[in-house]
Amino acid sequence: MSAVPILAFRQIEKSFGAIRALRGVNFELQAGEVHALLGENGAGKSTLIKVATGAHAPDAGTIEVAGEVVRRIDPLSARKHGIACIYQQPALFPDLTVEENLALRLEPSSSWRRVDWSTRRQRAETLLSRIGAHFGPDREVRTLSMPEQQLVEIACALGAGARIVIMDEPTASLTRQEQERLFSLVRALRAQSVGVIYISHRLEEIFALADRVTVLRDGASIGTHVVTSMSESRLIELMVGREVAHLYPPTEFSGGAIRLDVRELVCKAGGLKKVSFTVKAGEILGLSGLVGAGRTELARTLFGITPADAGEIRVDGQLLSVRNPRVAVAAGIAYVPEDRRRHGVVLEMPVSHNLTLAARRRYFPWGILRPRVEREAAGHFVESLGIKTAGIGAPAGSLSGGNQQKVSLGRWLATEPKILILDEPTQGVDVGAKGELHRIIRRLAAKGLAVILISSDLPEILGMSDRIGVMREGRLVTVLPGGSSAAAVMAAALGKTEEEKSA
Repeated sequence: MSAVPILAFRQIEKSFGAIRALRGVNFELQAGEVHALLGENGAGKSTLIKVATGAHAPDAGTIEVAGEVVRRIDPLSARKHGIACIYQQPALFPDLTVEENLALRLEPSSSWRRVDWSTRRQRAETLLSRIGAHFGPDREVRTLSMPEQQLVEIACALGAGARIVIMDEPTASLTRQEQERLFSLVRALRAQSVGVIYISHRLEEIFALADRVTVLRDGASIGTHVVTSMSESRLIELMVGREVAHLYPPTEFSGGAIRLDVRELVCKAGGLKKVSFTVKAGEILGLSGLVGAGRTELARTLFGITPADAGEIRVDGQLLSVRNPRVAVAAGIAYVPEDRRRHGVVLEMPVSHNLTLAARRRYFPWGILRPRVEREAAGHFVESLGIKTAGIGAPAGSLSGGNQQKVSLGRWLATEPKILILDEPTQGVDVGAKGELHRIIRRLAAKGLAVILISSDLPEILGMSDRIGVMREGRLVTVLPGGSSAAAVMAAALGKTEEEKSA
């Protein structure tokens, strides 16, 4: 690697009012390097990236590109310097084709310029071939999956001749196979002397891809290390400022009465095929399986979003006809969905409104608003769940991902449920917030809630579940005891026979 960094931040400072987001941050990226940027939510990663792309101007410090000090970076000059950012949610025009989106990014704007359709198409085909895309330039972006849209973003970066590519949580919505394709593409960029800043909460990705790692904490750079010299536990300690020894708290489940009894459940719209299982009071049933196995579809059916076509759902022995979510809530079923920003919290609403939204009839009988009651209820959940917020009047969108997840959880706890369904409850949150959420889930189960925990994070399933249900192709193929091995869970998810498991 070159001795001169392709990008360098020297003592970068940035404040928003009284809040110091960046405190003298130092960071260097070499050409042909994958440099991971780690830190808890609120550590300053997003602010630093916005400084790099010109969205924010630093209050103090210097930025160097290829050894030269850059006095001012705005989005246009960032592009001229070869800086491109690929966000978790691609910023593309859904009603335009891939070719048109590429043209908008790569062609100069002029009202008198003639469009060279042949060159435009050839460039798009070349870029798509370079990144290994299996779709054509005439596809409308709205018809592409999230991973395919990310490929279009990468094609835009390559077409613009980007020398510095920033990837912000790029695998959050990808399947395992799609992740491997992305990893191959990152390695190919590195081989072409492109510098990659890689941001992820998934530590296994850091060890698989990165050459070096810089850790931010409370807006300051804690240190930069060669990845091969670090352990997972040491990185966690640097991020949170303490040792996280109990990421998965021990179970306290000792048996209880059957709270949820599901028999031969069928939902054609959700692809469910005769699913049967039970969950006891105080038990955490983990649901594992590959993407598309039917876990979220099962949750939506139990909650009445896509009602079952056949089968039985019993709560405390009582047979229910869950035709809609209102019936589910009345029966004591609560569902915290996977996409908290779309379905979990209303970002523009204050924390207090979000926390009471699902139980407004309880707090406001006859439709009469009682602000004092709402404030007391919201304050209770902020304290009991450890929600970090400037106040219950702050908009939910101002909170970190982990705290938004706590608000989403608190909303449904306000309904006083008997059964709590959690779909990917720690996805996209930092390791410190993940440990806090795990302790909250354990505490709720200890109080007698029956918990269904859906997660694509296999260590989370193994560490949190009293029993593990494995789904495949819309069926619950097996229920394994807590403490089962990762190999056993994956073998069931992949549909391997006993002979194949032992081979």
